[in-house]
Parts: sequence; C-alpha cells; structure tokens
Amino acid sequence: MTVVAVPGSKSVTARALFLAAAAEGETVLRRPLLSDDTDGFAEGLVRLGYAVERSADAWRITGRPEGPAVDRAEVYCRDAATAARFLPALAAAGHGSFRFDASAQMRRRPVAPLTDALRSLGVDLRHEEAEGRLPLTVLADGIKGGAIELDASLSSQFLTALLLTGPLTAEGLRIHVTGIVSVPYVEITLAMMRRFGARVTREGDVFTVAPGGYRATDYAIEPDASTASYFFAAAALTGRSATVPGLGADALQGDLRFVEVLRTMGARVEIGHDATTVTGTGRLGGLTVAMRDISDTMPTLAAIAPFADGPVRIEDVYNTRVKECDRLEACARNLRSQGVRVETGRDWIEIHPGTPAPVEIACHGDHRIAMSFAVAGLRTPGTTFDDPGCVKKTFPGFHEFFAGVRQEWGV
Repeated sequence: MTVVAVPGSKSVTARALFLAAAAEGETVLRRPLLSDDTDGFAEGLVRLGYAVERSADAWRITGRPEGPAVDRAEVYCRDAATAARFLPALAAAGHGSFRFDASAQMRRRPVAPLTDALRSLGVDLRHEEAEGRLPLTVLADGIKGGAIELDASLSSQFLTALLLTGPLTAEGLRIHVTGIVSVPYVEITLAMMRRFGARVTREGDVFTVAPGGYRATDYAIEPDASTASYFFAAAALTGRSATVPGLGADALQGDLRFVEVLRTMGARVEIGHDATTVTGTGRLGGLTVAMRDISDTMPTLAAIAPFADGPVRIEDVYNTRVKECDRLEACARNLRSQGVRVETGRDWIEIHPGTPAPVEIACHGDHRIAMSFAVAGLRTPGTTFDDPGCVKKTFPGFHEFFAGVRQEWGV
C-alpha cells in the first residue's frame, strides 16, 4: 500500500481565502494549496489591500468586513476562474474602482451569469471588451441585497461567488437558481460559510443568506479530491494500492465520489473516517456514468477508459466544454490520436476498448488533461506532453511526485 500525501484542495483554499478576507479578525489557514491559482488569488487580495502573510504550511489573513482597504486597484487573475469570479463579488461589497483582468485563456471563459446577477443587485460594473468576459471594472458602493434569479448551469462558481458575498450585503440575499451544475461544490461553500459564522439555508432551488458578516477562525484545508483522483485511477489501472490520508467519510469535496466510479469498474475501495484507499484488481469494466456533479474527474476517467473491457460512456458533462479548454473535445482528440475509437455528443463521450499508442498529448494549457493522460501513460510507455508545465495551476510538482509513486510501484 502506498500512502499518497496529496496537496491541499484548490476549491477549499480559494473559498477560505475569500472568507478570511471578509471575516472580522485574523484567520489562519493550515496547509493551503500552493499553486499558481491560489497564489494568484492571494496576490489579488493583496492588490485589494488585504493583509496576507504566507509561510509554507500556514497563511494568515487579516479580514476587512467593510471591503478592500484601497479605493482603486487593478487585479490580474492569471488563469484562475475562482479569482476571476470570486474577487469581483468581494470587491463589489466595498467602495472604490476595481479592475479585473486575466490570461487569454481565462478571458475566453464566461462570467456573464455572475455579472448579470451583480447588476441586478445594483452593482455598477463594466465589461471593457466582450460582454460577459473579462476584463471588467467594478465601481463599488456596497451591495444592498435582495432577491435574484441565477442560472448556474455552466458553473457553480457563479452561485458560490454570490453566496459568499451574501453576508456582506446590507439586507442579505435570496437566490433562486434556475439551473445548477456541480452541486457538491456548492455544498462545500455552504459548509465553509457556516464554519465562518454565516447563516445560510437552502430549500430546493432557493438559497437564503442572512446579513451579518463572518468571524475569523483557524481552518485546516483538506487534501484535493480532484488531484487524488489521479492516484486512485493509477492504482485501479495498475493493480496497485493507493491511500490518501485526510480524505475520508467526512470530506467536504464531492469529487471523492470518483472512487465509486472505480468501484463500479471493479476496483476495491475502502473509505474510512480519515482516509480512502483504492486497490486495483487487474480488471476495469466498462460502464455508463453521469458525471455532472464530479465533472472535474471526467478527464481522469476518459484517459484510462481504453483499458476497460467494455465501452465507457460519460454523460451529462456539457460544462466541461467551458473549462480551461473544451475538455470533452480535448480528451476525444487525444484518444483518437492514440488510435482509440471515440464518439462524442453535446454533453457526452463514449470511449471503446483499445491499445493507446504513445503520442505527444495536446494539453491545451489544461492541468487536468496533462495529469489525466499522465496516469494513462502508466500503461502506454513513451507518452509525452506538449505543455507539461501547465500542471502548475494546481500541482506544480506533479510530474516529479507522480514519478516517485511510479518508482515505488515499479511500473
């Protein structure tokens, strides 16, 4: 059995940074993820005037419930969707002029559902180029609050940004969601908001957030379940065993449900109180699975799917087309370049059994494509990548770390 110490969760770290900045007092974040995305988020807070003190294993943030400490700032969000979507909402609750821009990759990703919602709450904001895309400027004067409708069918991050902002409004928020994806990520948001002292409820499609702000806390970041999926899949693929401590039955992250997909395919899975173990059995069976709520693990499954003994059909994953790249299409093209038979539709991909040839994988600047096909490379020696460094977004040392696990397994 190999114990894999997976880095902290990107999703939890980003939410914790927002909550710490919005809370009264000093918050300590234990074992946050150190990556390009989280560094960009923390840098954004600093540009907005928040005090952020970082060391290797803990970050200290002095919160400002009243909003940014400066009245003018330019924030570059890099490739980070969490920064590009959460920080404008945080700034809107303050006072001043705040401009947000990002990489060309992030500029292509939508923010319209969030900015439309903020406008409906009276926030003055302007898209400088394409409507519904960055760059944008927020002319902030606080948020009164009230009732709004939101379509979160492209990304749950739009809903999370509004939920996180709710306690900072004068009257609170009542959000009626007309579409939603990745519900487990919303559950992470609600649980973390409550940990920081907010009052938030959900009744069906309606979320109600009371005003009143947040209180600072000492918060430990759990390991990243999406990153853990690569090691769980690697164990299932090679007949080895991988244990990830810190991810157990009480984990916040819904992406841990990926192990249930591996269980259905034939792997042995043990979920304990504070750890999860996946052991390969020498067989992967085909299946049909809807992955709407754990769509970040779709590329992981797609990459290892050719090694199953029957077709693998992944459904209800349209939202993967508007991530760092069109992940559904990127997976399909890479698999076809390896000689694997693949069919796709608007929101599905079906992959047939085959023997993938070693090729250079086109990463499209997407960390999840690179890490997923690195797992499949365990069974396809000679696989290379056109942009191996794109993993810095969530796991800068992934390739070296993965090579160490591979050496320990002797594969």
